[in-house]
Amino acid sequence: MAEKENWQKIIEAYALKNAIEHDGKAVEGAVLSALFHEGLKKEEVSGIINDIKEIVKRVNNLSLQKEKEEFASLSGLIGRREERKGLQELPNVKGKIVLRLAPYPSGALHIGNAKTYLLNALYAEKYKGKLLFVIDDTIGSKEKRIIPEAYKLIPEAFEWLKVKYSKPIIYKSNRLKIYYKYAEKIIELGKAYVCDCNQKKLQENRKLGRECSCRQFPPLEQEKRWKKMFKAKEGAYTLRLKTEMQDKNPAFRDRVLFRISEQEHPRVGKKYKVWPLLEFSWAIDDHLLGITHIIRGKDLMIETDMEKFIWDIFSWNKPEVIHAGLVRIEGIEAKISKSKAQKEVLSGELIGWDDPRTWSVQSLRRRGFLPEALREFVEGIGLNQQDIIVPVESLYAINRKLIDKKADRYSFLQDPIKLNIDNFPYIKEVQVKVHPDKKEKREVKIGKDISISKKDYDENKGREVRLMHLFNVKLKENKAGFSGRENKDITRINWITDFVNVRVLMENGNWISGIAEIAVKKLRQGTILQFERFGFVRFDKINEAGEYEFWFAHR
Repeated sequence: MAEKENWQKIIEAYALKNAIEHDGKAVEGAVLSALFHEGLKKEEVSGIINDIKEIVKRVNNLSLQKEKEEFASLSGLIGRREERKGLQELPNVKGKIVLRLAPYPSGALHIGNAKTYLLNALYAEKYKGKLLFVIDDTIGSKEKRIIPEAYKLIPEAFEWLKVKYSKPIIYKSNRLKIYYKYAEKIIELGKAYVCDCNQKKLQENRKLGRECSCRQFPPLEQEKRWKKMFKAKEGAYTLRLKTEMQDKNPAFRDRVLFRISEQEHPRVGKKYKVWPLLEFSWAIDDHLLGITHIIRGKDLMIETDMEKFIWDIFSWNKPEVIHAGLVRIEGIEAKISKSKAQKEVLSGELIGWDDPRTWSVQSLRRRGFLPEALREFVEGIGLNQQDIIVPVESLYAINRKLIDKKADRYSFLQDPIKLNIDNFPYIKEVQVKVHPDKKEKREVKIGKDISISKKDYDENKGREVRLMHLFNVKLKENKAGFSGRENKDITRINWITDFVNVRVLMENGNWISGIAEIAVKKLRQGTILQFERFGFVRFDKINEAGEYEFWFAHR
């Protein structure tokens, strides 16, 4: 880390910059995100987090003009570190590369697993390679069920993210006979055995490094036992790989290749009851589909070891396997998990797979994110070798950059209260710019009643404030006094005359009610806009009560 004094100056510069860009108010998360571009390391964050809070608080108490003056003297401190552009090179690229997307259809893709799939897609684009889309729909555990809607949700997410994959989509549930063929080969080679031991005994054998008695039967007998699996009850048999029972990792000792499941499959019903586990099906498919590079999280390292073990049995060439470090996105309140989301969606606790608390691709789209923002976010993370923490504000900053120039501004008030203004000037309407950088204006009619938010009233009682785009007033007890139309550099607050009732769905699933200026009635569904001094939102729909519903994206 740079010397503490230098960091404080850099923090101050970014806080001022962020405040100037957002109506005089900086956001701590945005400042922290910017510091990563200056070389801040994740282990250094705790040492400066209090400085960020204190500096942002001080900056936000300054007038906008004062912020601009201070930033002028500090602006040279930021942006000096050259950012890495593009993705790093993949190892052993010879000829056309072939990568794969391999989602398990237990629900919608969320921001965490979408990162790995997008990384594969970006590398396919970088090398002009081939990208296969294989839905990994072999039967999972009863706790991790296949969800029929996922067959639509996952391709829908890839399409929105502009992922270009080879068609048609490949379904593993169509390839069971292929897996059976290679299971029989591996049994014939004496490298796998059918086991009828219970779970307790298996765990004991693994712990002690003791071979199961089922392992001793010769290949011909194992083939007979394999055929019995297709008529047996769930849990009666498993097909296990013969690995070294003294392997230093007990979890790698005689791992399961196939098991019996009597669950009904959404696509093939009860046509099959003997199902391969992930490692076996991918060991076969990665070879048969000609995969050259596998990019996966390092949480799947034991699965990679299993694949390599099977490739060696068949003397197959090995694809290049790259394990990316895990990425934790800081600043997200909800726990991101497909299995958790599946449970909460099915129970009705969440409104659906696009509920903002799922952080699914569908929810991000509905909140007002652009696919380009997620693509740039993932490219910025790149092929990280170590586990890293990335603030969610980094994603917000990218999306903000993409939508800020396009999103028109509107007034929104939470907990509105009416102002009684003494000496109210006779003004019928005012022309308001739709965006600071656009020439277009809209006419806002001014009626007898002007409302402001209760929060603005409570925070500024007894002070002079500026009603944005209008005039200054001094807020008094239960009323306000007109104090001129000069554009003084003082606190600016939103106001509304004619309005519609609105609700805003926040990222934590809570609704905020309020009013918005009547101009929002002309918005098209899906429009992304900015409620001034509140944040970016997307117009979702008009509900049965006649309220205009918006989904919150970010500040």
